[in-house]
Amino acid sequence: MYEPYPVSETPQDAQPPQRPEPPPSVLNAVRLMYAGAALEAIGAIITLVTIGSLKTVILNKHPGYTTAQLHTAERVAVVGTVIGGLIAIGLWLWMAWANRQGRNWARVVSAVLFGIGTLDLLGSFAQVHVTATVAFAIVVWLVGLAAIVLIFRKESAPFYGKGDAG
Repeated sequence: MYEPYPVSETPQDAQPPQRPEPPPSVLNAVRLMYAGAALEAIGAIITLVTIGSLKTVILNKHPGYTTAQLHTAERVAVVGTVIGGLIAIGLWLWMAWANRQGRNWARVVSAVLFGIGTLDLLGSFAQVHVTATVAFAIVVWLVGLAAIVLIFRKESAPFYGKGDAG
């Protein structure tokens, strides 16, 4: 009484549907996101290299600081920048992966993160900073802007509608 399970006659019926290739606009946005992650890593290195300049900037803004206060302000700025940089690298890489997969939520999250980055950049003008690091932050922001524009282009939309299955 053995009856074999019916098998489909065509092999393509057994294969899961193939995910469409992303359009060039999405591929370019993903490349920019990888570049953003690399720039964040370079930014963390620049912060470490410009520690001496940071001390001078802090002293110019707060001439009454004691040596201990100066040391604390310097360390808080450096540690905060490095930790923030590591988090940013992870977010850039995560968004690159998710957008490459066509996840519609990734476009929304990318836009929200870009908005937060914009507010952070604007807030940095009110803080003690080394001019080189602010200029570098503007470059990173421009990379993010270009990526956002690309993932929200008209030709990108159909790809995102098909990639939310997983």
